[in-house]
Amino acid sequence: MSASKGDSKATLDATAWMFNVVTSVGIILVNKGLMATYGFTFATTLTGLHFATTTVLTIIFRWLGFIQPSHLPLSELLKFVMFANFSIVGMNVSLMWNSVGFYQIAKLSMIPVSCFLEVVLDKVRYSRDTKLSIGLVLLGVGVCTITDVSVNTKGFLAALIAVWSTALQQYYVHYLQRKYSMGSFNLLGHTAPVQATSLLIVGPFLDYWLTNKRVDAYHYTLTSMAFILLSCTIAVGTNLSQFICIGRFTAVSFQVIGHMKTILVLILGFLFFGKEGLNLQVVIGMIVAVAGMIWYGNASSKPGGKERLSYSPSFKVGEKHSLLESTDSEEKV
Repeated sequence: MSASKGDSKATLDATAWMFNVVTSVGIILVNKGLMATYGFTFATTLTGLHFATTTVLTIIFRWLGFIQPSHLPLSELLKFVMFANFSIVGMNVSLMWNSVGFYQIAKLSMIPVSCFLEVVLDKVRYSRDTKLSIGLVLLGVGVCTITDVSVNTKGFLAALIAVWSTALQQYYVHYLQRKYSMGSFNLLGHTAPVQATSLLIVGPFLDYWLTNKRVDAYHYTLTSMAFILLSCTIAVGTNLSQFICIGRFTAVSFQVIGHMKTILVLILGFLFFGKEGLNLQVVIGMIVAVAGMIWYGNASSKPGGKERLSYSPSFKVGEKHSLLESTDSEEKV
């Protein structure tokens, strides 16, 4: 019986990861086409539209009875939205003010920051192999993505805000689902409307500041509108799959295995947009990163690989969960 339960959990884990990888890579490629080919460079406003679409879907699902009523205190909601919006704005500003190389370094630093949060807030303990495997992933992704590196004060501050707010937002996804016994769609139902409203208010002004272009002055065509609609549709899956994965695992595991998306985006970019930039260094970096991810999966799943010393709030007994929600109450994370 336990073997059957383990197989079922492994299947659902793999399904959750595949769902996240497919939607994340898909939205990156669609947005790249939308921005590079059709000149729709309003990233913050587009993210607001993503959350607006997600909000509509959660309302429909609640009306159909697929989402059960749940409660999230206003203070928790506002903290989450603050972290999430600072993450989005911080990343956009960081990309504008920093070189691509330093931007990639900042993204990689989210893993040690997430580890720090888990150690301090959840009392998580990592084994030596788990730590080394994380280091190998960072090395591999760094080798194949970091090129020019230049730093300036305002760019460093933007990156610092982006990294910490992203790590806190991802930690909070896991924390809120466990503390308030709610599934991924329930949590999205609470957070998406507030994020959509705030980003659609701030987005056009921020995008104008970043690009010196107005979203209302953009020349909308049938094709560009189709791309925007496709981006919004895929974004629903991306948002949901992120919440599912972090809810089932942790922010650190989501970050480590999530770098598989970076590798896939590089490979698909070379396939669809030309082989410029593909060299031996990039290939070696990809191989090292994938080896690190496999090692991490093996090391963190072993006894003592990654364990909580004191257990954080768990799901309540008797709560119903959706198909991909974690119901395990194990110490191992």
